[in-house]
Amino acid sequence: MAIHKSAIRQHRRSLRRKAVNQSNTSILRTQIRKIREAIEAKDKEKARALLAETFSKIDTAVKKKTIHRKTGDRVKSRLSRQTERLNAAAGK
Repeated sequence: MAIHKSAIRQHRRSLRRKAVNQSNTSILRTQIRKIREAIEAKDKEKARALLAETFSKIDTAVKKKTIHRKTGDRVKSRLSRQTERLNAAAGK
């Protein structure tokens, strides 16, 4: 355990940041799971409605540096592509 005052303060700060990051990650993963379930169920209306909300959650996580910017871009790209594929298949 740290013995310097500054190290103790830094440890407390790291615990607070860890809690915030875990919360943001949990929210993001739940949202991504919801849209993936909608895509698997081939529910195009629900998937399209969840897409904007999911993008917002991803952007928030990137802004708070919970996830890397390129990771966020990659996830958004894949989800939008899957949703568009679902819409194209339903339109035929």
